[in-house]
Amino acid sequence: MPELPEVEITRQSFALAITGAKILRVNLGKALRWPLGCDTLDLQGLQVLGVRRRAKYLLIDLSQGLLLVHLGMSGSLRFDKSMPERGVHEHFEMHTSQGILRLKDPRRFGAVVYARTPSDAQAQKLLGHLGPEPLESDFTLANFKAALQGKTAAIKTVLLDARVVVGVGNIYANEALFLAGINPKSAAGKLSAQRLEKLLLAVQRVLRRALAVGGSTLKDFSSAEGKEGYFQLEMMVYDRAGEPCRVCQTPIRAIRQGQRSTFYCTRCQKR
Repeated sequence: MPELPEVEITRQSFALAITGAKILRVNLGKALRWPLGCDTLDLQGLQVLGVRRRAKYLLIDLSQGLLLVHLGMSGSLRFDKSMPERGVHEHFEMHTSQGILRLKDPRRFGAVVYARTPSDAQAQKLLGHLGPEPLESDFTLANFKAALQGKTAAIKTVLLDARVVVGVGNIYANEALFLAGINPKSAAGKLSAQRLEKLLLAVQRVLRRALAVGGSTLKDFSSAEGKEGYFQLEMMVYDRAGEPCRVCQTPIRAIRQGQRSTFYCTRCQKR
């Protein structure tokens, strides 16, 4: 958390407003997960050409190079024409001719990294291993089946592997598996093509719905405009351990898989 829908909602909430802006200065707080990779003075005078997303990274294209922004586990961006004094958990602040962009990250697992080109070693280290985008045309049944071939790991764990598909994340993997009627403990490589197609479509449906309602605000997520998401109100299984399934009334079960919490219905997701 934040996952693909939250990162994309964040992008949409400030991309247009910051495009064309000139960077006036950059202020840093405490160290984040990775260093910036350049002197803050090197960014002064550069122009923001646009904001893209790749997996859970925001890519801020500049007139020279780009900034790769990762929100980590607790990060959020704000963009506004004026802001109060920078707080203790706001570790990156970029003043531009069109407003101030700030990264707030209490746990400091996020990062802002500068790269001269997308093909630079630093950029490739972060982006080069990533698999297909789940809402793009290259996330096909054939590619999905090939990526899962021979994998004995549980399908829930594999869905979180960015080399297979990017950005699904824990929340939406739980929800997609429920929608597809697949037990999260099923071996990924043993799922039939028919069941894989159901899962692929479920992943896409869940992510599109989350995007439509502004993502999930479980603790402190909000867009760069300060708006919260509402997908958490529609969750079928995630974080509902012990509560009745919304379909069959069976209590939702919680287990641990790969150091992550998994939630599922033992009746609706038998296999």
